[in-house]
Amino acid sequence: QVQLVESGGGLVQAGGSLRLSCAASGRTFSSYTMGWFRQAPGKGREFVAAISRSGSSTYSADSVKGRFTCSRDNAKNTVALQMNSLKPEDTAAYYCAASPLGRSYYLPESYDYWGQGTQVTVSS
Repeated sequence: QVQLVESGGGLVQAGGSLRLSCAASGRTFSSYTMGWFRQAPGKGREFVAAISRSGSSTYSADSVKGRFTCSRDNAKNTVALQMNSLKPEDTAAYYCAASPLGRSYYLPESYDYWGQGTQVTVSS
């Protein structure tokens, strides 16, 4: 069982930055691929970024590549999403998630545990 709690969301102007954090409970954090997804009103849940169990590999959606960076600290059971050059279209609720799989990281159904989400709003 893994419990996830996100923090760091807020309101920011276009071009600004935010850093989201996700704190995980449990002693097996390093055995999970961690992902970030987002969901805007009226839209489905969209893959944003993911990081492998060791942190040696990261993956990101084309829409955020070069702007968002995912990192993790297995000693502290945390995963972060650094978001730079934010755009109004990045506005959404952001969720971190944990997957026991090492593949299909871009699919929501690959993830067993989800946080409650944190809202990011980017004004133009």
